[in-house]
Amino acid sequence: MIDFVATFIAFFAVIDPIGTVPVFIAVTSQYDAQLRKKIALFATLIAAGILLFFVLIGEHILNAMSIPLPAFQIAGGIVLFLFALTMIFGDSKPDEEIQMAKNHRDTATFPLAVPSIASPGAMLAAVLLTDNSRFSAWEQAQTVSMIFAVLLVAYILMLLSGQIIKLIGSSGAGVISRVMGLILAAVATTNTLAGIKLYFGL
Repeated sequence: MIDFVATFIAFFAVIDPIGTVPVFIAVTSQYDAQLRKKIALFATLIAAGILLFFVLIGEHILNAMSIPLPAFQIAGGIVLFLFALTMIFGDSKPDEEIQMAKNHRDTATFPLAVPSIASPGAMLAAVLLTDNSRFSAWEQAQTVSMIFAVLLVAYILMLLSGQIIKLIGSSGAGVISRVMGLILAAVATTNTLAGIKLYFGL
């Protein structure tokens, strides 16, 4: 049995549904309400498909390339940590991805589905938290359910984006994104230390 709360928080940090709200508003500002709902659903389904792909195939790709999972876990933890630092000290997720959205208003898939929802950090977390050597198929299914739960939250928040942005403002979304970055940094550190311990058999 996995720790549902910890897993949910980890994916909430890397997917960052709240930080996706300003991005969604930016890329769909020219559409009517009905089309905005369709775009939100489409983006969520694309992100779900991408993350599920990494859950099912990611580790097999590593095995085919003869990359031990502990090495990937260490590298993934470092990358996640650097990604977290950009969330904390660099441009916040809304600031950075809204700028991307201004140049790609013709599609909601980019940057909405990728990299806003299915972020690089989420892809790495999907592989690390469904390690075949550490988790049973049932536990991996539980992890997938937490991914889908976070994606459902992201979908609902996109549907409520108009009300949310009025409530917290763009600056509020940026603050929350930085808090999620701090949580992600802690998750990344834990993954790196676990990878080192596994690699050296400590």
